[in-house]
This record gives sequence, C-alpha cells and structure tokens, in this order.
Amino acid sequence: MNPQTENPEQQPTRSGEAEETSGRGYILRDRLKKLDRIREQGGDPYPPRVTRTHSTAEALRLLEEHPQKSPPDKISICGRLLSLRIMGKASFAHLADGTGRIQLYASQNTDSLGSQEYKRFADDLDIGDFISVEGSVFYTKTEEPTLRVSSFAFLAKSLRPLPEKWHGLKDVEARFRQRYLDILSNEEVRKVFITRSRIVSSLRRFFDERGFLEVETPVLQPIYGGAAARPFTTHHQALDEDLYLRISDELYLKRLLIAGLDRVYEIGKDFRNEGLSTKNNPEFTQIEAYQAYADYQEMTRLVEEAFSFIAREILGKTKITYQGREIELASPWKRITLRQAIQEATGIDLEKVSTLEALRQEVKNRKLVVDDKPSWGLLAEEILKEYVEKDLIRPTFVIDYPLDISPLAKKKRENPKFAERFEFFIAGLECGNAFSELNDPQEQRARFQKQAQLQEEWEEAHPVDEDFIRAMEYGMP
Repeated sequence: MNPQTENPEQQPTRSGEAEETSGRGYILRDRLKKLDRIREQGGDPYPPRVTRTHSTAEALRLLEEHPQKSPPDKISICGRLLSLRIMGKASFAHLADGTGRIQLYASQNTDSLGSQEYKRFADDLDIGDFISVEGSVFYTKTEEPTLRVSSFAFLAKSLRPLPEKWHGLKDVEARFRQRYLDILSNEEVRKVFITRSRIVSSLRRFFDERGFLEVETPVLQPIYGGAAARPFTTHHQALDEDLYLRISDELYLKRLLIAGLDRVYEIGKDFRNEGLSTKNNPEFTQIEAYQAYADYQEMTRLVEEAFSFIAREILGKTKITYQGREIELASPWKRITLRQAIQEATGIDLEKVSTLEALRQEVKNRKLVVDDKPSWGLLAEEILKEYVEKDLIRPTFVIDYPLDISPLAKKKRENPKFAERFEFFIAGLECGNAFSELNDPQEQRARFQKQAQLQEEWEEAHPVDEDFIRAMEYGMP
C-alpha cells in the first residue's frame, strides 16, 4: 500500500501517541523525521503568517483572461496538497483551497525551482501539507491550467495521511466522529455543507423581507418548555441552581409578542436529551417564527412560500430529487387531517374511538404494531408515525392534532378534542410543527397542570411555567 494514501479509517486513532501499527506508525515516523529535518535546516513548518495574492479560482481566471499566452506576473497561492507525483527531474502536484484546485509543476530548471529547492520539494513534501507557492500560471500541452513553481514554503506540515483520495472516507463511525475528514474527503458532503449555509442565509432573507425581526433568546433556562422533550440539565455555580438547555425557543419568543414585537424569528441551537437516529439528534438547529394576528392556516401558506423561495434562490427551481424520488416544493401542498390520514392507513376513525382504552382495543383488533402510550393523543400520534409518515413523500400538511398532546395550541371550536395544529412532512420526514397559539392564560395554566399529571408516565410532558403564564396575563395577541 502506498503510505501517502493509506486509509486512516482502517487504523487505530490513539491521538497523541505514536501508534505501533506498522503502516500508520511508519507514516507518522517518516513525517516526523521530515519535520525534524525541516527545522534543523532552519525552516519553519508552521509559520505565523503568509502572503497570498490570489486564490486558486482567481489564478484560474487570470488564465481565462489571457487565453493566448501566460500572464506575465508572478502570483502567490496557498492551499493543501491533494496529489504529488515525483518524476525524477520534474514533478506534478495538485493544490486546493476553498475556491478550487490547480495543478502545480516543479522542476530543476532555472525557470522553476532550481536543483537545490527542487530536492527540498521532492524530499520534504507529503500529501496533506499546506503550502504557499509562488510562480506563473500557464496552460500545459494538454490544456490543463498549471502554476509553474518558482518558490514554495510550508504553512502546516501534515503528520497524518489523508483518506485514500479515490474512495474517500467510507466508515460511518469515522465519518461522524471525524467530520472534518468526511468533508475533506467527500465532495458530495462538502457540497451539502455549503448548500446548508446558503439555505440559512436564504431563510433569513425570506423572513427579513416579510418584516420579521431576528432575535436571540436564552439557551440556559430555569424551566424548559415549548415542546414535548427530555431536557439536558446543567448547574450554574454562582447561583447554585440547576438550569436546563432549551428544548425550544417558543415561550421566550411569545414573550416578545407580548412585548409588542409583532413578527419575530430565531435561528438557533436546541437540545433534547433523546436517542440518536437519522431523524433525531440531541443537538440541532431550527428556526422558530411567530406572527401576531395570524392563525395556523396562514402559517401553512408561509411555510409553502418559504420552501419555494429558498429552492428558487439556491437551485433555480422548485423540484428536487431525494433518494431517487422527484419532489415538487412549490405550492399548493397536500393537506389532510390527522383523522383522515390514520383512517386511510389503518381504518381507525378517531371520531368514533374517543377514549384511550377504545383506541388500544382498535390497535389490538387490527394487529397494529405500535408502542403503547399513556394518553389517547399520544397513541394516535404513534399510529401516525408507524403507519402514515413514511408514505408522505410529496410535501404534506397533516392538520388538527389531538389536544392532549398540544398544550400550547388553540382548540378547534367545532371539535374540542383536537387542536388547530399541523405538522408538515417531506419525503417521509417530519420537517416542522405549527399551531394557532393559545393566548388564554387561564386555559394555559389548566393545560400545563393536566400535563403535569402525566409526567410520571410520560417523561416528556410539559412542565408548569408560572412566569410564562404571568406574562400571558398582560395579554398576548
């Protein structure tokens, strides 16, 4: 195996130790020897600063502007070595920065490095090293953009080999524990990270253009709330008080509605002390937006507009392909009540099965495989998760959820067993949750108290938040 491209995911990862495994240990020892030699010869493999005149993308544009001949001026670029081919008196390499990559050409000739510097280039460099190079750009006979190296300097000597360049990092455990290697090695993963950043920027533009004010609310909270979830607990030493990492931004954003800010949103981290899966992560980023004088039907339209806006900005179209399926994000999205969705999938009509025991019996009669739950609404939601969600491929609003699992939402006037609440799904994944906000403080206290009665059986039940109720008593739109 070529030690330059040995795959680290197959090797032990005892950070800070000289591994004894022959392949990896050899590479580390060899690179450490080079590091010592560079220092002994007066070089600095980790200098404090560097001069860069062009990015690789700018260097490539220089050539495009001079297609008939090489630009006359020398330039300086920086980046990581991704390939290195030592070929006797001349060598080729590829250098990459965040804007792209370019080929390097180095030789013993006087128009390049010269014999002494070329020897250092061939002997001291390894794939993965960060270097700066100075020289002139030109096209090779095969029309490949190239920089002829006239000098080079180390910026950061790489002591560990990169994942094998043709196959990337495949081991799932290594990919997620060493995310930086995943991004470095897998072009598609890097594109996802870049696209995600652009989505967040686009999302901000969408809400800003509609008069929403971006705000920040506390992450450390004396009482967690705004969702059904188990919190992380921490301790404030100065106050000698336990605090919670927020599970949602909701209750503090609603306080801002009370304060007279009619449209607010926050993009931030939330934390839920739950299991790990492709659908759940204990630490995640979400947006929450609140709009005075709007109900849940108006919020469905806001969601549709947001997804269409972002897709057009980022992709230039509203159709995406996910796991081989083409999905149209433009409005109108499908709308179906939770009752209809469960009835179509299982035959159970929630209107006719109005108690927990009756619903449990229906589940048993129809041989449905679901986890038992301590309330009618929780069991209905479990049936939805197991028998409906996976088939919601096109964007779909599932509307009107059980009231007993929606303690912060207004009840439906025509059917008080349900709340004016929806969740929306794309490609079988739950992507959001919204409702007409309950703004009656007396009813809110009663809902919280009812949730508290469930806490022994349902750890994720919402706690009573007297401070939030006191805020509501000043009036919330």
